[in-house]
Amino acid sequence: MSPEPQAAFRALADPTRRGILQLLTKSDLTIAQISAAFPMTRAAVRKHLAILEDGQLIRVIPRGRERVSRLNNKGLQPVLDFMSELDAAWDARLNTLKSAIEKDMP
Repeated sequence: MSPEPQAAFRALADPTRRGILQLLTKSDLTIAQISAAFPMTRAAVRKHLAILEDGQLIRVIPRGRERVSRLNNKGLQPVLDFMSELDAAWDARLNTLKSAIEKDMP
């Protein structure tokens, strides 16, 4: 499995942070642009961005006096890897159950 997905899951756990990620799928944004989309202060948005950055779901790029947030597609890979492992485990269990049911059928 890839590196621990804990920080990414923590970042994804909050609906505001998921909303920020959805905004960033459309374009790179400054803190001011992100703040305009949510009923909270810039300081609160900065905290959310810091958690998203810690989870490697975004990259913050300095441009002059501004800091631009950009979606980091590779940051979701540990989450996808973890979910794939769970999916494979469930597939195996369901296949075992299916085989058992089919074996007992006349």
